[in-house]
Amino acid sequence: MKKIITKYSAGLLLVLGAANLQSCDKNFEEININPDASATASPQYVFTKAQYDGTANMLNLLLGTMQYTTSFNDVAGFGSKYVTSQSQQSSAAFSNAYPNELNELGIVIKAVKDNPEQVNLLAEAKIWRVYCVGRLTDLYGDIPFSQSVMGYDSSIYQPAYDPQQSIYASLLADLETSIQSLDAAKATFGTADLIYGGATDKWKKFAYSLMLRLGMRMTKVDASAAQNWVSKAIAGGVITADADVAKVAYVGSGQDINKNPLALNLWNSDYIAQNGSTNTEGGKYQEVFISYLKNNNDPRLPVISVVYNNGVADTTAAIQKGMASDINNVKPPDFVTYSEPNPKTVLLLASPRLVFTAAESYFLLAEAALRGWYNAETAASLYRKGIEAAMRQWSIIAGSAGTIGDEQIKAYADSHALNMGGNFNQQMEQIYTQFWVGLFPDAQEVFASYRRTGYPALVPNNYPNNATGGKIFRRMLYPLSEQNLNAASYRAAVSRQGADEFLTRVWWDKE
Repeated sequence: MKKIITKYSAGLLLVLGAANLQSCDKNFEEININPDASATASPQYVFTKAQYDGTANMLNLLLGTMQYTTSFNDVAGFGSKYVTSQSQQSSAAFSNAYPNELNELGIVIKAVKDNPEQVNLLAEAKIWRVYCVGRLTDLYGDIPFSQSVMGYDSSIYQPAYDPQQSIYASLLADLETSIQSLDAAKATFGTADLIYGGATDKWKKFAYSLMLRLGMRMTKVDASAAQNWVSKAIAGGVITADADVAKVAYVGSGQDINKNPLALNLWNSDYIAQNGSTNTEGGKYQEVFISYLKNNNDPRLPVISVVYNNGVADTTAAIQKGMASDINNVKPPDFVTYSEPNPKTVLLLASPRLVFTAAESYFLLAEAALRGWYNAETAASLYRKGIEAAMRQWSIIAGSAGTIGDEQIKAYADSHALNMGGNFNQQMEQIYTQFWVGLFPDAQEVFASYRRTGYPALVPNNYPNNATGGKIFRRMLYPLSEQNLNAASYRAAVSRQGADEFLTRVWWDKE
């Protein structure tokens, strides 16, 4: 009986299977359409995601490289110690950029480029791409650009690497044409634009500010072109008012995408316990940074730094101290007494991420004035305004917890006036030491400025088993996947630019 039931059960399955096979082509399209998906991309939604991703894609290890932070162990040691075993951390920005913000911007540009009524959407997408690509090429040098994110449209799965010089030329050209096409009378991204809400006048200032940044980057490799682009940027009008600062706002709750990405990373990787003792990766502020702030009576010190006393965050300036970067995998017995980021400011999940500030503009303008490229104001005046703007921006970041009083700002600016009797290099050192302090925590932009100018005059950490021979590195390593999946293009880039090593200099980074 059991055999009979089994036999008929199997037969029944065969019959049902045949019936299903016969009917599988009925209503196939309707059944296999996801009702929650769209057949076409909405440029507004994709642009929002591209802004989030572009802002989040940064190398936090550079906080250690620029000697803001360090750790007592090797887990997070690459940034301040250049530990060989951790060197592939440097490829993260490259690996993240192409499937995320650059791919998303490609989708937006394709969707709007043929519609004359959407010129603002196209211009703003291209300006944001300049920001994203500019940051990326400054880290690695030659990267895929003209053939990048073209796998779906053009079946280009192994894109060529563009020379950085060509990338810069393309980015600057994109800025110029985008600025010219912005039209306040036409549609914008509106609230989908997290930075300016679609305000075309502010997008122009952001674009000219990026032009200033890229132009100044070329001072050592092509001074004539640098002056030309810097002059265009200044004439067009860069960001100098706090109201025009380019920033992405975050709400600080819900999904992680709604939280300041730098604060979230620091919070989760090291400081979530908020007790100063059980820091996950052994991180603290570095001695170089805290000592500079203390020695210069910098009013930002209690804004950005705390020491935990019996589990309570204490901002008293006198007790702040940084940890040495050469500690070799031994937790200091006084670890709890070292300074770390303030949860109410640097680690504030609801704080905006500043993308381009008035302080950066003023410091770059001060250099332009030193070079004789800008005569409307003196270098000393612009430098002072840079200091003042850098201090004010902490109230943009953290509200009352970041507010520094006008008298404190004035006193600091008075005591740190530009030495007009000094030579060019001495004045550059002043400007870009304040740039280092003033742009914190944007270590990635400071890293680029440091490589170009040599300031601040940081002393490298010659830690055991480091990857650079005790030198501060000049670029980041390409992902290992590029050697395997895009080998020919990778080899061509290395042949042109130089070895895929930390001390190879990118195009604009000349001695």
